[in-house]
Amino acid sequence: MSKAVKEMLIRETGARLTGVSNAALISIRGFKAIDTTKLRATLRKKQVKVTVVRNALAQKVLAGSGLDPLFPMLTGSNAFVHGGSSVVEIARELTKALADFPGVEIKGAVLDGTLFSGEKGVKELSKYPTREEALGQTVTLILGPARKLAAQIKGPGANIAGLVKAIETKLEKGEAIAKQA
Repeated sequence: MSKAVKEMLIRETGARLTGVSNAALISIRGFKAIDTTKLRATLRKKQVKVTVVRNALAQKVLAGSGLDPLFPMLTGSNAFVHGGSSVVEIARELTKALADFPGVEIKGAVLDGTLFSGEKGVKELSKYPTREEALGQTVTLILGPARKLAAQIKGPGANIAGLVKAIETKLEKGEAIAKQA
């Protein structure tokens, strides 16, 4: 391959993978073209991209991007799966895809510099909450005690307000209110 072609490939691959710091790596060896197209279409619905790159080229382009832990796994035909809302979503989609596409070999994934190796590691990653789910859980944990406190404070006041409303209704109807001793 000529130097000009290599530089063009490096620029194109760099443009595709710019800003990617969390991704999964799958092996596409022995994967049929029809299955590849179906897998890409399935993942595209979730805004997930599959980028096939040469191993040496990937190491040049992605050096220092946070995907460095995946470099030892770059043997054979590989594709980076990236994009979507998070790498956790990608892991979930890939574990679902294993049933429909048994030819897919999941080599690993990287989340914030942490390597999840092999199919077992990616399945473990798929059980993690996404960023939005984690924020929701945190907000729930923070608001839970405050909600209980507000209910405790409001409870007696609501009871008194109910009694006052009942007395008011009886007085408007002209009924007598019995004295309590």
